[in-house]
Amino acid sequence: MACLFPTRSQASAACKGGKVDLNGSAASPHREVRPGDRLDVTMPRGRRSFVVRGVADRHLPKAAARLLYEETTPPPSPEVLEAHRLERLLAPRHDAPAGKLSHRERRDRDRMRGR
Repeated sequence: MACLFPTRSQASAACKGGKVDLNGSAASPHREVRPGDRLDVTMPRGRRSFVVRGVADRHLPKAAARLLYEETTPPPSPEVLEAHRLERLLAPRHDAPAGKLSHRERRDRDRMRGR
């Protein structure tokens, strides 16, 4: 899963958490992929589909690794794109100069997003 997850441990956690399907069934972290396999991955922005085009036997730069798969997810509809744009515009601004949101602010933000 080159370049789909930032680290191998995050990819493994996604597989263990049921976020990755390989050819229609749940994928385990040790499962090998082959060219032609279909991956369905649940990410924060929604479900994405990929087709494996090749497998590398060693580490590759990201630009080369991205050539090993093809995304087959249909593009989002204009309504969805507009909803995302409005969500970003209407999101409450955090006035603190730096740092992360407090627990209460994160809960409120998640409630506004419908999570």
